[in-house]
Amino acid sequence: MNIRQATRQDIAAMHVIRLAVRENRLTSCAIGEADYVPEIEQTGRGWVAEQEGRILGFAVANLNEASVWALFVAPEAEGRGCGSMLLQAMMECFRDEGISTVQLTTEPGTRAEAFYLKAGWQPGALQSNGDRLLVWHFD
Repeated sequence: MNIRQATRQDIAAMHVIRLAVRENRLTSCAIGEADYVPEIEQTGRGWVAEQEGRILGFAVANLNEASVWALFVAPEAEGRGCGSMLLQAMMECFRDEGISTVQLTTEPGTRAEAFYLKAGWQPGALQSNGDRLLVWHFD
């Protein structure tokens, strides 16, 4: 599996994965393909996990807000290290940019929350929308 920086040409495949996940599904059209462009070109950077020319997962770091905008893996690629590799690429970028604290929100009790907690993220406050804040501090 190869991790590389995401481009505009990857957005359609990234969005298909975003819509295919088992948890944290989009329940409306709140995020569309056009929303990815500023996230990977202006406010942050994105990466895709690719194998044999097929995108199996993606991650997007919002550098302006020091937050994880997205990290999703296609259901058929789960459990193969794709998410961990994407998280590592994203965190290296945050560190290289001199960002000392990173945050994200996710639904409590989900596999996503368990994934981040296992990776060393610290639980924060429950948000007004019911999501859990998770925080990473670089040493």
